[in-house]
Amino acid sequence: MTRDDLFNTNASIVATLTSACAKHCPEAMICIISNPVNSTIPITSEVFKKQGVYNPNRIFGVTTLDIVRANTFVAELKGLDPAQVSVPVIGGHAGKTIIPLISRCTPKVDFPQDQLEKLTGRIQEAGTEVVKAKAGAGSATLSMAYAGARFVFSLVDAMNGKEGVIECAFVRSEETESPYFSTPLLLGKKGIEKNLGIGKISPFEEKMVAEAMAELKASIKKGEEFAKNFK
Repeated sequence: MTRDDLFNTNASIVATLTSACAKHCPEAMICIISNPVNSTIPITSEVFKKQGVYNPNRIFGVTTLDIVRANTFVAELKGLDPAQVSVPVIGGHAGKTIIPLISRCTPKVDFPQDQLEKLTGRIQEAGTEVVKAKAGAGSATLSMAYAGARFVFSLVDAMNGKEGVIECAFVRSEETESPYFSTPLLLGKKGIEKNLGIGKISPFEEKMVAEAMAELKASIKKGEEFAKNFK
């Protein structure tokens, strides 16, 4: 199933469900994990705008699965515990828009450029790797559930007053020329307390950010156009 197939299936589902949320629980935290997230978050935002209840600090595209995968793959290569590895992943949630910031990994790790490129490609195409491994029997399920739960638990902790809760998510953003972009976010009682931005990244990562822009903007526009025509 391609991203276009996913869009055709999920766009109307997301628009219908978020319309109900905008009408009945407009101040809820809306966490969208339905793909393609690069389009379903713009759909959600436009739906909330139509209802006059839009608050960008409460609408999140859950990209945590990319972080979980990045942490796991780095840990495997370096013989570390994945639970002790933290790789920020910025950008979007599809293919080359997924930008793992290996240079900002905690603990600090180093890879030769060829290995870094291979690792980055594996993180970006991990969803396809799972589909191939399942031989047509489905896509990522348990890992997706884990990632979704991790993000929601973090958000609930922050809503309950825990300080210093940081997660990456695909949100309305002014960090780049793309109107939506995933970066580390400081979460709080009212959703996004502060967008922590991209920060210092390597030239290799800067190149990936630049190369992701066209695809990101096209996916965002596709979602916005769908929402405008959705009845």
